[in-house]
Formats: sequence, structure tokens, C-alpha cells
Amino acid sequence: MEAQIMEAKNNALAVFQGRNIRRAWHNKEWWFSVIDIILALTDSADPKQYIKKMRSRDPALDVNWGTICTPLELIAPDGKKREANCVNTEGAFRIIQSIPSPKAEPFKLWLAKVGYERVQEIENPELAQKRMRQTYKDKGYSDEWIEKRIRGIAVRDELTGEWGKRGVKEGKEYSILTGEISKATFGMTPSEYKKFKNLKHENLRDHMNDLELIFTMLGEASTTRIARNKDAEGFVENKEAAKEGGTVAGIARKELEQRSSEKVATPENYIETKESQKRLSPIKKLD
Repeated sequence: MEAQIMEAKNNALAVFQGRNIRRAWHNKEWWFSVIDIILALTDSADPKQYIKKMRSRDPALDVNWGTICTPLELIAPDGKKREANCVNTEGAFRIIQSIPSPKAEPFKLWLAKVGYERVQEIENPELAQKRMRQTYKDKGYSDEWIEKRIRGIAVRDELTGEWGKRGVKEGKEYSILTGEISKATFGMTPSEYKKFKNLKHENLRDHMNDLELIFTMLGEASTTRIARNKDAEGFVENKEAAKEGGTVAGIARKELEQRSSEKVATPENYIETKESQKRLSPIKKLD
């Protein structure tokens, strides 16, 4: 059977034969959800029970389970982040050895392809941007939007890199600080923003218009500069920097809204209609 394999619309998700495979970037490589792998390769209605039986059938796998698996935060079906057992490519191959399924071979090929492409991107970072651009173009995004989205990713990476150097813990603390920036910028946390746009599992920034992306960048870039200039250390000091950085963007947003009589944040998303088609649609006027 021919494998239907594709990259999903955000880097934290991939699709294998119609099944979502959640993944996280950890220690400079992709780590994949164990439960999602089981669901993709078996017909089990209870993947947790399947894993339990699989480990009992394979004592060598069971003994090394704690070494192979690493708990990482992934987006759960309810949209919240929760820790789940993940494996890197090597660990995924080891688990596949214990799954007697005809679906395993195409999955092995997919994992090999993912690993090979990542090696290429490490050697030539421009390939990663080219692939990202093409993915967004295939999704129906305009060149103008793609430029802002990619620039926003760079701004975000610079910010999280700064947080890492300043003692902020990746995961929950990053999420809290991001929420502070968003709330000060738009008056909404990311989860509230997703509800506002009627999104569930989708990536919020993939459904922002140009101005929403610009003000998101402004809030995060301002936070980076403030944290550096104040030499913020640890979670508490960086939380204050996040509030200040978001406030800079929030003030600018309100000023633009007052002068243009148009809202920056809109409930529109690109689930049913492509961004390029909505690009010239009128923005909701202020009440």
C-alpha cells in the first residue's frame, strides 16, 4: 500500500496515512509521540493497553523503556499542553520492531526521510526556509504573508534563545511569558485568542493576518530588547520584561486602531478560506 505522507501546517505536527503524529524538537532532533505511532501502525482502540502488552512481549524493550522514551510537552486533543512519552527516530525504529504490522515499512521510510531532510537542513539552513515557504504556498498563503510569518519565527527564536540564556525554563515558563506578551499586546492570552478565532488544534499564528503578525513580532522583539537592557535573570524578572514588551506593542496597536478606525485582531481564520483569498477582505471596523 502506498504511503500517504505529508508535513502538516505547523512544525509540531506531521501526518502519516491520515494519522496525526505529534512531535517536538528536543536536543536538536525530532521526538515523536509513542501513542500516535501506535495508533498509526495498529488498529488498537486502547493504545496504552497495547503498549503495556507490547512491553510484556519484548522484555528487552521493557527494560530500556525509560531510556528510549522521554516525556515532552505536546498538544493534547483538548488543545492543552501535556507531557507525553516521546521517542527520537532511533527509538521509533526500536518500537516498530515490536509491532507486527504491514504498516510499519512505509513508516520506516517516512522516518528515514524526516531524518535525512533534517541532516540536509543542518548542513544547509536555507533548505529549511525553502521547504517552509513551499509548505505555506501549498496551503494557499500569499508571498507577503509568508515573509512576515518567517520573520516572526526568527523573532520568536531570538526571544526564546534569550530566555534560555537568562534562566527561564523551557515549557511551562515559556508558555506563561508568551501569555503575558500576548495579553499586553492584544488583551488576550494565546488560548483566549484561539477561542476568539474559533480555532482548536490549529497553530494560532498560522491564522493571523499581516497586522496581527506584525504586532506579535513587535511585542516579542520589544521583550527581547528590554530583557537584555535590564539584564533580566530568572522567571520573575523576565515576566516583568514580557509585560513591558507586550505593553509597547499594545500601545502601538491601540494607537493604530484609533487612527484607522479598524481593529487589528479579527476573528477571521484560514481554515475554510485560504489566506490569499481573504487578503483583500475588509477588516472589521471599531464599534
